[in-house]
Amino acid sequence: MGSWLLCPELNVASQGISVEEAKTHLIEAVELFFECASPSEIEERLSTESFVSTMEVSVA
Repeated sequence: MGSWLLCPELNVASQGISVEEAKTHLIEAVELFFECASPSEIEERLSTESFVSTMEVSVA
């Protein structure tokens, strides 16, 4: 099934077969973001607030 991880401060996500693999991929994704993003994009995306919530959905 796999795992996915999110860096909510930058809205960057990654996935992997295991949590450790997903973590490794997320670190790579965040590093690439900082290497490629312009200062204005970093400032625009950088968030100091994060909201996490649970929810229920019905599946037919």
